[in-house]
Amino acid sequence: MPLFVVERELAERFEPDDETLRLVDEYNAEHDITWLTSFLSADKKKTYCLFECADIEVLHQHARDLGMPISAITPVEELAR
Repeated sequence: MPLFVVERELAERFEPDDETLRLVDEYNAEHDITWLTSFLSADKKKTYCLFECADIEVLHQHARDLGMPISAITPVEELAR
């Protein structure tokens, strides 16, 4: 399954509550999206998330459905060690 890094620039600090995280997890499960890890900037206004899913359009729809911005999506060809 292809890997993608999704970069998001947020207007507010990213501090989701448990209910929001639960809803995102449910959405991901229903749409065959696997969240692998995330990185958060020091000011908590930018996130970098690694996802596994069928294609970029799945992630664009994910963002639209959940009301989350996307600054960039980068396909990942290889993970470095």
